[in-house]
Amino acid sequence: MSQDVSQWLVEIKTLRQQLAEAHQEREQAYASAANWQRLYETEAQQRRADAALAKQTIENLKQHIQQIQGSSTAGETDADVLSTIQAEVAKLKTPEELQERLIQVLAERDRLLEALKTEQANHAQTRKGLTTALGDAIDMLSKSRGEE
Repeated sequence: MSQDVSQWLVEIKTLRQQLAEAHQEREQAYASAANWQRLYETEAQQRRADAALAKQTIENLKQHIQQIQGSSTAGETDADVLSTIQAEVAKLKTPEELQERLIQVLAERDRLLEALKTEQANHAQTRKGLTTALGDAIDMLSKSRGEE
C-alpha cells in the first residue's frame, strides 16, 4: 500500500512538472505571438506610410504634368500658341539668333523628355512596389485569418 501511495505521489509530481512545462511553453508561445504581432504591425504601418507617400508623390507628379501641359495651353487655343511662337521667332533678327534659340528649345525638349522617362520609370517602380506590398498584406491577412 505504501508503495502504491509512493507511486501515486511520483506520478502526481511528474504530472505537476509536465503541467508547469506546458504552462511555460504556453507563455513562450504567447510571447512569441505578441512579438510577431508587433513586428507585423510595424511592417504594416511602414507599408501604409510608404503607400501614402507614393500616393502623394503620384498626385504631385500628376499636378506637375498638368501644370506643364497647362502652361502651354491654359486658356490658349492652338492659334494663340502659334501666334505667340511666331511673335517670338519674328523677334529673332539674324539666322544665328534663330539657330541659338532652336538649340535652346531642342535642349529643353530633350531635358523634358528625359525627365518624363525618369518619372515614368519611377511611376512604374512605385506601382510595382505598391502591388507587392498589397499582395504581401493580403497574404499575411489570409494567413492570420487561417490561423485564428
